[in-house]
Amino acid sequence: MTADVSIRFDTDQVNLGLHKSTLAKLQWGRQLHWMVPVSFAPLDFAGEELVMLRGNALYWPREQALLVADLHLEKGSWYAKTGQMLPPYDSRETLERIADAVKITGARRVITLGDNFHDSDGTSRLDPYACGMLESLTRALDWVWITGNHDEAMHRSFGGTLVNELELNGIVLRHEAKRGEVRAELSGHYHPKMRLKVRNRHIARPCGVIGRSLENGDRMIVPALGAYTGGMDAGSPEILRALSPAMQIDAVLLAKGKLVTFPLYRAAA
Repeated sequence: MTADVSIRFDTDQVNLGLHKSTLAKLQWGRQLHWMVPVSFAPLDFAGEELVMLRGNALYWPREQALLVADLHLEKGSWYAKTGQMLPPYDSRETLERIADAVKITGARRVITLGDNFHDSDGTSRLDPYACGMLESLTRALDWVWITGNHDEAMHRSFGGTLVNELELNGIVLRHEAKRGEVRAELSGHYHPKMRLKVRNRHIARPCGVIGRSLENGDRMIVPALGAYTGGMDAGSPEILRALSPAMQIDAVLLAKGKLVTFPLYRAAA
């Protein structure tokens, strides 16, 4: 059973003054269910301009595409099966994050980067309201599911298109970074987090991790968007190996509307 849920996207557009090479217009989300601070920053990647959004999504203005990784829908209900009781509303919260990002950006397409559901059977556990939210999104948008290791047998698409990976304008979109890949690549899987000490407090913030080299295309591991996703240290050996070979590897995250870069690796001169 699916609940009848309608999500509106008709908001006024404003020009955020991004790079002159891109006429990127994002939208102020006046129809949001609550006030959400709009925070974003442009990011040069493989000759394209992407926009990093508060909430861990990427927007690709030229493609009018919202890129989201590691939703892990129905993770709460998966834990409930094992006797670990968590609030069962993680799927609704995650889908609300996507809807908010669509409203802000005016995206016409959503491309997920795998691990959409925490397990392949999660599609059958989605509650009627969350199911209605998802189907409202897929009706309004060109929705592409890239599958991951958690949901490689995902058998229901909710109106979207299921693929293993996708290449768009020379950039490969897949779930897990392919070590040694020489083409530009966007992936998820690792849920990178930057661990910082701020005013004598230790905090962990979701971040992207970008590998760059002179010979090969830029490669980025996108932060996880799901409400119940943990994280791996951005500078962990697993992440650095996944992005090799690279001349430099950096963590990038939003802080007060600015893109902040943290060096993680530099090749020997």
